[in-house]
Amino acid sequence: MAPPPLPGVLSDLAPLLDHWGYLAVAVLVFIEDFGVPVPGETVMTAAAVYAGAGRLNIVAVAVIAFLAAVAGDNVGYAIGRYGGHRLVVRYGRYVMLTEERLAKAQAFFARHGGKVVTVARFIEGLRQVNGIIAGLSEMPWRRFLAFNALGAALWVGAWVTLGYFAGQHLETIYPAIQRYELYLLGALAVVIAVLLARRFCRRRRERAGHR
Repeated sequence: MAPPPLPGVLSDLAPLLDHWGYLAVAVLVFIEDFGVPVPGETVMTAAAVYAGAGRLNIVAVAVIAFLAAVAGDNVGYAIGRYGGHRLVVRYGRYVMLTEERLAKAQAFFARHGGKVVTVARFIEGLRQVNGIIAGLSEMPWRRFLAFNALGAALWVGAWVTLGYFAGQHLETIYPAIQRYELYLLGALAVVIAVLLARRFCRRRRERAGHR
């Protein structure tokens, strides 16, 4: 009996994993980690779900994702270290790295150093530019490599473990997701609306304060 289909957005990645398998995980995680906006984290999680459902090997998924994540961040480090600020600003807009975003990330990095490299993988946006910022800040490469490897191990371990156990119970989880999908979407819409309203009110207060 064939396993049930993957739920939600993961189903969109099924053809990619069916055709390319581990290579899809390696390539997408690798290029996401030096700034290219591709769904590396999502495809890694989907691959772990596949492994839980018996379609891939979980150890292979974890090892490949870890090596790709470390290598990708090291490419980003090299870009920042040897390409310099001018190169990053000139071409950064093609990977959603504007000068304003770069300045904010550098300021945050300067305050927190190695801790940022470790936790950056769990923060969307910072995950993609973390290596570049470390290189621009001239963080010693060995120190960067140690924190980078630790962060990659925690990040891969968390999402692969979650995906694997979800895949093992997919026949139970999938019908539940289908049953409550509309409620989940409604709750998500409410959360987004609240966040947008808070942001709008904050901007209005800031503008009023500048008058």
